Amino acid sequence: MIQRIAFLLLFFVAALQAQETKTRVALAGDSTVTDKAGWGAAFAKLLGPQSECLNFAAGGQSTKSFREGKTKPWQKVLDSKPAFVLIQFGHNDMPGKGEHRETDPATTYRENLIRYIDEARAVGAKPIIVTSVVRRLFIDGKIRGEVGPWAEAAKKVGEDKKVPVVNLYERSMALHNEMGPEKSDSFNPLGKDGKPSDHTHLNEQGAQVIAGIIAEEIRKVEPDLAKLLK
Repeated sequence: MIQRIAFLLLFFVAALQAQETKTRVALAGDSTVTDKAGWGAAFAKLLGPQSECLNFAAGGQSTKSFREGKTKPWQKVLDSKPAFVLIQFGHNDMPGKGEHRETDPATTYRENLIRYIDEARAVGAKPIIVTSVVRRLFIDGKIRGEVGPWAEAAKKVGEDKKVPVVNLYERSMALHNEMGPEKSDSFNPLGKDGKPSDHTHLNEQGAQVIAGIIAEEIRKVEPDLAKLLK
């Protein structure tokens, strides 16, 4: 009996030590990054066993509300002490989202991203900017791209702060322009009526494709994180 207890204790200690040695990757963003409606869970599956992915993204978040909202998810990101932080916002920073979320791409959006970068670095994490995935809304057969100014601002912040940038906006726009409106609907989650009418969020197929694009870009811009990919 004593030997069995000792064995179990050793097992739990070993399990805890193994967990502590894993490299932690944190995700910060809006609903398009979450596990249920975005690419978060699909991306986590692309990471090897030597890492763990913590997804702090939440629906309706912008660069402003993610820091200042009641739940303050950004502080939770910092408290998790990650080695890497992937940061993607933009959709809810746009006009019409309310004063508690809206930002200007040239000023407040840029300032918020810079603060995220500086604070991530202060806790020893490597920040990675991910530009917004496009909404699959078309005009004359081409993606409208209304979140473009925020994506461009994020790219510029990455250049100025010497932070790796995954240009998901550009890659996802090229993908869906090639697919066209009808095929792009294959990424749409089913609504309550059972029809795929949501052109912003991702079903499982869409999440896998987008996560794969992110992994491809990480291999180009962040070799240390690339080593954790399968």
